Parts: sequence; structure tokens; C-alpha cells
Amino acid sequence: MDSATIYDSAKRKHPAIEELFGIFKYRDLVFQLVRRDIVARYKRSVLGVAWTMLNPLGIMIVMAVVFSNVFDRVESYPAYLLTGLITWNMFNQSTSQAMNSMVWGSKLLQQIFLPRTSFVLSTILANLVNYFLSLVPLLVIMLFTGVPIRLTILLLPFAVILLLFFSLGVGFTVATLAAFFPDIAEIYPVILRAWLYMTPIIVPTEILRNILDGWLLRLNPLFHILNLIRQVIYYGTLPSALEWGIAILISLITLLIGWTFFCSKADSFAYYV
Repeated sequence: MDSATIYDSAKRKHPAIEELFGIFKYRDLVFQLVRRDIVARYKRSVLGVAWTMLNPLGIMIVMAVVFSNVFDRVESYPAYLLTGLITWNMFNQSTSQAMNSMVWGSKLLQQIFLPRTSFVLSTILANLVNYFLSLVPLLVIMLFTGVPIRLTILLLPFAVILLLFFSLGVGFTVATLAAFFPDIAEIYPVILRAWLYMTPIIVPTEILRNILDGWLLRLNPLFHILNLIRQVIYYGTLPSALEWGIAILISLITLLIGWTFFCSKADSFAYYV
């Protein structure tokens, strides 16, 4: 006589651990979702993938014309600006789209089993692909404005991984909050707009350091990651061990909080989104 498989909910692993195993098991699904996001984004675009490179370049040109005379103390301001813009776009777009990805996936969640984190994960990974494409116009602008490309650029992937971890953590958090409190979808863009001006994207770092004795930047988690990216690609300097340590700590803690929070509420998503 065949023995029946009995599911004991008391022996269930922690939801965060279960979700991690689920993502590994359904990794092909995550790949297909990333592919879908990229294809859907450029399917009806005449410029296609080139738009990923031209969009931040166009914004940079406009802002550089407007702000170059104001922030003329910054050497090669267009390269400085574009470095910040593509980093901000990665964080801004991926976390904002993470909320919409749960709405899109709600029908599937009600029909079949699949890792809930796969929707947020695939959305942010798709934006990571766009980030690396955006590096092409940045390198062109650096060469055009006389900013040398040094060997420190080889450290860029490590800094971008920290940006990915931080974006994932924030993305999981806002997606969870938006599932239960729809008003978050309206409030988050306002928070992002304020966050933009509190981060040295457009405004030089030296100016923001003078606000609140530098605490505006110290308490800004995105600044520490952006600072690493700018050092290795724009300034061509090696970040200190302390700077790496702070950025790593911020990224991992944010990811852990976001992942745990999302997974603890994942079973209820099908009833709310």
C-alpha cells in the first residue's frame, strides 16, 4: 500500500527560506519574466533598445545646459550628472515598477503556485539590464568631456550589485505596502521626488554636505552606494574599506528587511492585489 504524503503546516520552513528555495526551483520562470519585461518595453518602440541609451542622454543634455553655469565648480559636469542619472533611474524605475508587477501577477497568483518574489525580482533584474546598456552613452560622454577611463572601472560590477540589492530591498518593501495600502502608489512618487533632490544626482556633493552639517548625506542610504559608483567610474579612485563596508551593510540589511517583510505577507497577496 502506497503511503500518502501528509502536509504538516507546523513543520513548514520560514516563508523567507521557502521563497528562496522557490526562486531557485523556478529560476527558468524568472528568466522568462525578465525576458518578457525587456521585450514588452521595446516591442512597439521604433528606436528599440537604443532608447535606453538615448533617454538618459537626452535628459543629461537638457540638465547640463540648464545647470552647467550654476554648478560650474564640478569638472566635466555632464559626465558627473549622467553617472548620477543612470544610477537614479535604475533605483527609481525598478522600485516603482515593483509595485505594478504585483498587480500584473495577481491573476496568476490566484490560479497557480509560483514564487511571489519572482515578479518583483524579474522587474528589477530587467532594469539592471537597462542600467548596463545606459553605461554606453556614459562612457561616450566621459571620452567626449575628457574624463579618463581608469582601471577602477573594473570594480563597477561590485558597486552595481550593491545597488541591485538595495533596489530589491526597497522594491519588496514598497510592493508589500502597496498591496495592503493602495495609497502608497500615490505617495511613493512624492517620496522619490524629494529623495532625488536630497541625493547628489543633479546638485554637487559638496553643496549637500553643507546642509545639516553633512547629516543629510550620511543618513541617505542611496548616497553611499552612488558614492561608490561615482568613485570607480567618474573620479577613478579606490573607495576606502569604510565606504565599502557602509554600502555593503546598507544594501544587505535593506535586502534582508524587504525580503523578510515581503515573504511574511506573501500568502495574503492574492486577496488584496
